[in-house]
Amino acid sequence: MLTTTVTDHNVFGMIASTAIAGHTLRIRVFDAISGIDANDWNALGVTPFPFLRHEFLSALEVEDCLGERFGWLPRHLTAWDERGRLVGAVPLYLKFNSYGEFVFDWAWADAYERHGLNYYPKLVSASPYTPATGPKLLLAPQAPPETRDFLIAAAMALAKQLDVSSLHWLFTLPDETKALETAGLMRRVGCQFHWENAGYPDFDAFLATLTSSKRKNIRKERRRVADAGVRFRLLDGGTAAERDWVVFHQLYESTFHRRGGIPTLSLGFFRSIAESMPEAVLLILAEHEKRPVAAAFCLVGHDTLYGRHWGCSAHFDKLHFEACYYQGLAYAIEHGLARFEPGAQGEHKITRGFLPTATLSAHWLADERFSQAVAKHLDYERHGMQDYMREMRARSPYRETHPPA
Repeated sequence: MLTTTVTDHNVFGMIASTAIAGHTLRIRVFDAISGIDANDWNALGVTPFPFLRHEFLSALEVEDCLGERFGWLPRHLTAWDERGRLVGAVPLYLKFNSYGEFVFDWAWADAYERHGLNYYPKLVSASPYTPATGPKLLLAPQAPPETRDFLIAAAMALAKQLDVSSLHWLFTLPDETKALETAGLMRRVGCQFHWENAGYPDFDAFLATLTSSKRKNIRKERRRVADAGVRFRLLDGGTAAERDWVVFHQLYESTFHRRGGIPTLSLGFFRSIAESMPEAVLLILAEHEKRPVAAAFCLVGHDTLYGRHWGCSAHFDKLHFEACYYQGLAYAIEHGLARFEPGAQGEHKITRGFLPTATLSAHWLADERFSQAVAKHLDYERHGMQDYMREMRARSPYRETHPPA
């Protein structure tokens, strides 16, 4: 079993070391990802996941999307070998609220408050404001085999040293979740609705796999948008002009405000990632009589399309479904992407081809009493989630002879 302590020198730049299989690894904690070389970070297996790339996380920090105002303080955990090479990392944040995580623990925070305890701050490993599954225990190809366990032990040590209430790893990969469970963390299961590409040559081929009623409904919804005179422009970071980003951000902000939400992502953030990772950005602009009326923003991974944000300034029947789902599905089919993950929640996605998919997270609570109570709750929750996903899958829109991939 690996154990480690993190010695506090000046709060940041914390260092721990251990010997693993003849290698000496050092831990350093950074309060800004700019202190880590972008190529070194991206070489840790994050390239297929645009929301974990250095460019994306850096833009969040530099363009005023994080920090004390929003309750996200970077505390990125990194592992370095004896040659000074980055061999492992954890995107990590000190959190003072639960906003922008999408793995909801508000009830846990309320329980702490009712007992006179502080739930915040806590430590969270995640991509801020991004409910998408991707690696959180990042490893270089040359990393010693035990590096993953060392990172988990170091994160636990840091949590104890900072005296936080808890440590959370959100939207983890299955093998990571297993490693975290082995280290004593509690597994939590959630549900999203994803689409799988069965090698469809075009959108009509996808529709052909659906039941007649669902196929007709989708065609009807798309026809309503087209008959209303709404047209679409699909742009990447290279083809979108400055005015396109200004328009999108206005739509994004106004929609959040109407719903009582907080538009945390700045115009500068979108400009930044459009310039630094243009191929990973998809902007879907809806126009009526050559005026923009709505827009959807997506991220493009190596084999997955990630739907993220939407905004509109005028009502057109079924426009949301067309901009956020059907345009994305058509794009994924045209570009041979294996999956489309349109974001968190939404049972209405089922009739449009998106099926229930389990998401994973892992949690550690410092207070033993609350840890035991939450463990029991998560056990009941997992069984309930399994029943829920079975029920949702029973509503599949696909014909029995043409199940999804």
